[in-house]
Amino acid sequence: MPTYQYRCEKCGEMFEHAEHLAEHETAHPNCPKCGSEMVRHVPTPFVAKTSRKS
Repeated sequence: MPTYQYRCEKCGEMFEHAEHLAEHETAHPNCPKCGSEMVRHVPTPFVAKTSRKS
């Protein structure tokens, strides 16, 4: 299950939330620090690790 990163627009708290891919479009987690619903998804960079050498 992927973990998505969010940022609260009210208090600035950054937090992660695990959710299914199908659930991501409709998921709207509240801020764990202040309880605000004003949270925004923050794109996170990732590195694909493969077994082949380049």
